[in-house]
Amino acid sequence: MKESQSITNNLLLEVDVLANRLRNIKQSFKTTNNARLKERLLSENKNIFKRVNEIYKIAQVISKTNNEKIKFSNLLIEKTKRTLIENKNKSNLFFL
Repeated sequence: MKESQSITNNLLLEVDVLANRLRNIKQSFKTTNNARLKERLLSENKNIFKRVNEIYKIAQVISKTNNEKIKFSNLLIEKTKRTLIENKNKSNLFFL
């Protein structure tokens, strides 16, 4: 089975958008005093984190099905992994 570069590219774009949204959520969370908004931001952060994790799992499957040494899906794996790590490391900002 060959890797679909258009699917991989779409997932890469989605991860970029989600990573930027996660950063915006964290910034908004730090600057707001509204309790309801904070609840919504926490919920959205959780949902986005789940989606990035799903994309990471998809990227691993795509990567395993392709025998080439240089794979576009490896970029997707790395991007999602970094986004997940960044979110985990900075998640403590919510509880300062």
